[in-house]
Amino acid sequence: MIGPASTGPSRSGYDTVIVGGAVMGSSVAYWLSENPDFDGPVLVVEMDPTYERSSTTLSEASIRHQFSEAVNVRLSMFATEFIADFHENVQVNGESPDLGFRDTGYLFLATGDGMEVLRENHEVQLSCGAEVALLTPGELANRFGYLFVDDLAGASLGLRHEGTLDAYSMMRGFQQRARHNGIEYVTDQVVGLRTGGAGSRITHVELASGTVVACDRVVNCAGPRARWVADLVSLPLPVEPRIRGAWVFDCREELDGPTLPLTIDINGMHVRTEPPHYLAGIPPADDVEVDPDDFAVRRDEWEDLIWPALVHRIPAFERIAVTHSWVGHYAYNTLDRNAVVGPAEAVPNFYFCNGFSGHGLQQSAGVGRALSELLTYGEYRTIDLTAMGHGRIMRGEPFLERAII
Repeated sequence: MIGPASTGPSRSGYDTVIVGGAVMGSSVAYWLSENPDFDGPVLVVEMDPTYERSSTTLSEASIRHQFSEAVNVRLSMFATEFIADFHENVQVNGESPDLGFRDTGYLFLATGDGMEVLRENHEVQLSCGAEVALLTPGELANRFGYLFVDDLAGASLGLRHEGTLDAYSMMRGFQQRARHNGIEYVTDQVVGLRTGGAGSRITHVELASGTVVACDRVVNCAGPRARWVADLVSLPLPVEPRIRGAWVFDCREELDGPTLPLTIDINGMHVRTEPPHYLAGIPPADDVEVDPDDFAVRRDEWEDLIWPALVHRIPAFERIAVTHSWVGHYAYNTLDRNAVVGPAEAVPNFYFCNGFSGHGLQQSAGVGRALSELLTYGEYRTIDLTAMGHGRIMRGEPFLERAII
């Protein structure tokens, strides 16, 4: 079990202060603590030690290799490797959380125009070693007989290593090992970052409790609140909280065929098995920034958007009943829906780890490892995340990820 965060920092200064202790912040802390070449003290500052409303806890908790950019494919493929050895990677005294990974696949459906995008993505995925297949409408109908396919031109299916897991357990695994290795967690909120002047390095972190600690660098892992942390040192960051609802439902009629993968329809609606039920969601019709404390379920979303799309694609879903629903937040990068990772040019000891736009959980292991390399050695040594750097934000040059759900 993970013990409670401390009531205050035990030191007056730290090598690294990580803002945010959910899956991304704890992954960075974990990898730093596992690296024998890194020996500086690390402080993780988390405002909500329950993590009840973190994007990690409220995510739909899935992993896929089907992206349009090679770096995203490679990050998720590394996550697959990490998950396969999760117990050994995070165990403390022989104990680790159970991820409950289910290899059910992802299925991207497409019309004619969308099929061309899937073909382009497919070539990128194959070049990275992903196990994926393009299906014709006939192949779709033969494999998934419960799908209506007459309006489709085809689909892309993940054959292995895509599925669902327990997001909270993944975060807990990082945390328990990091704490065991000496990483310090404190319940507080970062409210100020002191520098030596314009364009200079951060010297101190100010906490809401009134505590001030010295530091050599700061890593922004604040999820949907990341922009406000960047604002403390006047750094632009086009990341905002956007609401995403999840609806769990029961179906009276058993689907005749194999397990329903996480299926993404042409209108953005997605649905998957969530034994013994199903889970569905869709981007809001008015997909705009929301207050980071807004967790109100949009009740009309189900009747107006999701249920009609479900019945159209899977006629057996005409007789279903919602069992429960919730909402969480995407840390949405409005420039290009890709992560922002690495140092700021204007404040070189401020590091971004933000804007994952819904795929942060599955990228957390790879991004945490990459940032730990950058912090320790000054360079990436495994997966090169240079293309995700903050420089593109300053230049206004998108690095677009097309396969966003």
